[in-house]
This record gives sequence, C-alpha cells and structure tokens, in this order.
Amino acid sequence: MQVTKRNVELRVDDSLMRVYVASPKTAGLYPGIVFYSDIYQLGDPIIRLANYLAGHGYVVAAPEIFHRLEPIGLAIEPDDLGRMRGNDDARRTAIADYDADCRAVIEFLKAESGVCPGKIGTLGFCIGGHLAFRAAFNSEIKASVCCYPTGIPSGKLGQGIANTIHRVSEIKGEMLMVFGTLDPHIPEYDRQTIIQALEDASVPHKVLLYEAEHTFMRDDGYRYDSAATTSAWVEIVAFLEHMFAN
Repeated sequence: MQVTKRNVELRVDDSLMRVYVASPKTAGLYPGIVFYSDIYQLGDPIIRLANYLAGHGYVVAAPEIFHRLEPIGLAIEPDDLGRMRGNDDARRTAIADYDADCRAVIEFLKAESGVCPGKIGTLGFCIGGHLAFRAAFNSEIKASVCCYPTGIPSGKLGQGIANTIHRVSEIKGEMLMVFGTLDPHIPEYDRQTIIQALEDASVPHKVLLYEAEHTFMRDDGYRYDSAATTSAWVEIVAFLEHMFAN
C-alpha cells in the first residue's frame, strides 16, 4: 500500500528528537513500530527500509538516535569518517538516554490516532537491533525484530556497560533474531549467548541465519545481499502479521 511520510518533534530531557514517521495512506488502525537505525541515523537506505515496512500496514516511527549530539536532520555518511563519528556518538550517549528515547516514541505511538491500541512492536538494525532488544523490556512491546544486533553479550552500546543480556527475563513479547553467519561483529559465540539467554528466560523466539555479512540489508553498501534481504523481509512481515493478527 502507499504511505505518507512526515517528521515529528519529540522533546526528551530538553533535547529535541526528530522522529521520521511513515504510515499507510489508507485511513485505518495499524500496529505501531519503534524503528531503529544503525549508527548512520536516518539516511536514504534506512528511510527506504522504514517506508517498506510501513507499506505492509504499520505506523513506523524512527527516531534520530544521536539527537543529543548531532544537528537535527543529520544523516551520517557511511564512509570511514562517518563510521568513526557514529561509533563515537554511540559511545558518548548514556544508556539511560537511549531508554528514555524509546519510552518517548512508545508514548507517541500510543497517542497516535492511527495506531491500534495495544499493538506496538519494534525493529532495528545493528546498534538499532540492540536498541530494539532493549525496547522489548517495555511492557507495551508485543513483538521485536532485531537485525544483526551488536553488543548485547558484551554490553557495548553507550556510556558504561549495558545490562541488556541480564534483563532478558523482563521481555513479555516475542522475538525474531536475524543474523548473518559471516558477520564478524556478531560471531557464533555471541549468537549462541543471546539464543541461550532467550531460552533460559523462556522468551518465545525465532532465529534466522543467513550466509551473509554485517548490514546485509543496507542497500547502499558492498555487503548488501538482495536475496538474503528479500528472504528476511518475508519472514519479518510474516512474524509481525502473526503477532498482530488479533
């Protein structure tokens, strides 16, 4: 379906957070999705992914994750300097600030007239996959899709060490984990640590493994894999449709 696109402003701890919102054009009630970018924020590849999901019948709200450090509207260039800049922004952002941002987007979706009450999920890529995993600690999140989430076992996310792996038992919804087996940022040991933590906490989950590299769903890079991306999207859409069917 066609989508409408707009930017909204949310104030979190005296910082103005831009949130890109893509919604189905046809009036109705749809599930809401807290949608997280990678370290490069809301550049064209991430916007295309957000629009793609919205076109399947979701109100997608994507915040600028580094709004406390970067100018409003900045998309970091995905080159060597941009990678260093994005990683430095991540390192300088307090973990509590990421959590506060998540809370603000959830409250925004709950107040949106086009969002079906009680139907909120989350999806993210790379650092955004980690943020989507943490978003699942909120009781409103019924379904979480974490695409190649970095730093969960190690606690690498922002200032200090994130306690994500130790809070898995707080998750009340279901999880879909998407990994590339050729991804050096999430080696086999880390994948198994995450899966074991979900199993130990009896969190309903599904794991997708693709013979692909890190960020294989980002269509502007040399690691992009269109076949794996298409397959992943089929699984993601089916998972979300199942979770929000009733």
